[in-house]
Amino acid sequence: MSVLRWLVRRAPLGRSLTLVGHRRTDLLRYIARHACCAVGLRSDSGVCDCRRLAGVSPRFHSCFADWSYANGTPKRKGVIHVFEKSLQNYCAGVQVNSFSRISNSTDPQLKNIRDKRPDTVGVDLSLDYGPNPTIPQRLIQNVPKTLRGYLQLMRLDRPIGSWLLFWPCGWSIALAAPPGCLPDFSMLALFAFGTLVMRGAGCTINDMWDRDYDSKVTRTAGRPLASGTLSMFDALVCLGTQLSLGCLVLLQLNWYAVLLGASSLGLVVLYPLMKRVTYWPQLMLGFTFNWGALLGWSAVHGSCDWNVCLPLYTAGIAWTLIYDTIYAHQDKYDDVIIGIKSTALKFGETTWMWLSGFGILMTSGLLLTGYSAHLAWPYYLAVTATAAHIAKQVWTLDINNPSDCGQKFRANRHIGLLLFAGIIGGTLLKSRHTSTDNPEDNPGTPKTSQNN
Repeated sequence: MSVLRWLVRRAPLGRSLTLVGHRRTDLLRYIARHACCAVGLRSDSGVCDCRRLAGVSPRFHSCFADWSYANGTPKRKGVIHVFEKSLQNYCAGVQVNSFSRISNSTDPQLKNIRDKRPDTVGVDLSLDYGPNPTIPQRLIQNVPKTLRGYLQLMRLDRPIGSWLLFWPCGWSIALAAPPGCLPDFSMLALFAFGTLVMRGAGCTINDMWDRDYDSKVTRTAGRPLASGTLSMFDALVCLGTQLSLGCLVLLQLNWYAVLLGASSLGLVVLYPLMKRVTYWPQLMLGFTFNWGALLGWSAVHGSCDWNVCLPLYTAGIAWTLIYDTIYAHQDKYDDVIIGIKSTALKFGETTWMWLSGFGILMTSGLLLTGYSAHLAWPYYLAVTATAAHIAKQVWTLDINNPSDCGQKFRANRHIGLLLFAGIIGGTLLKSRHTSTDNPEDNPGTPKTSQNN
């Protein structure tokens, strides 16, 4: 385990690193110089003996022979943050590209490395699709090159985000269906198109904010704006087109839903900034991505039944915290170098405990939603299967394996489909007597007088 990774994994636990010595810059140069003591920072100056001790505790690394450090409660608060800040200052001008090499450094000791940095400008994202690209990725590969960058900017080649944005909308629309009836498929189709467009708009806004950061992270260095394939003006034109289409979709709904949907735009714009100021940007993403849990019901009924919508919204936020924390673990080592915050860095080795708590919160919210909506047994069967799926993800997750984190993240689209099917089944078998005896007790009875 590298020293930097050891630091990153311990910092969220409130533990610290005690450094003894006065040459902090020299210490940071050691980290940059020795291959086994840094994340992707390579050098031609040779490798110290501690490479063979990579699996041993970092206290045995010989390149730290002149320094001593101890893991424990710091006597002086914030020592670990001082070290991280010094590392960031030392790495000013450093870029981590798809080969994780140093570039643009002014340190003469890194001169040989600088010239070996591969050029990422104009990199085609299709090179990152692997030997077995998905169907959307193959479609993107076959479009003209001038159009390909815009489609990649909208993430149409990676539709998982669109699925995760759509499912809370689909759940809410299905819950709003009358007892014994299927959900309104025209409404589902309208929301499906709207989520595809607005997810693309959100990704465009995110890439415009993070253009400089993306170029320093291995996984995102080939994105159209970060690699220079598209300019900021191109992205602005693309964003305007997407927002116009999203506005047209929103105007098809009643005015309550129009105002509710428009109020979410502030969350979309602010989310990319949260990773700069707080370790909880995933919470802001949860507020944003699950707005459809409120919007779907209001689109059908003209208002929100908070007894149903609020527990569903809460469950969706907990779900987002689960899958996006897993997603953030893919980039945590790059994030700590460039100064980006996330729940992955916040939780560290205690991630499984936090994810378990979010899973309990999600399950509780779903059960309360089903109780408030008077759903039948198929829904509760789907909730049980969902809880088991979440438990398996948490139990088998390897937070230090980016490939495993990516697979677990993408598997969450199955959770959305599972719950959607359970809501439809629970609504079809829901008793009709509640709507005939007392319409106010049945949240599935449309209130047509409130629609346009």
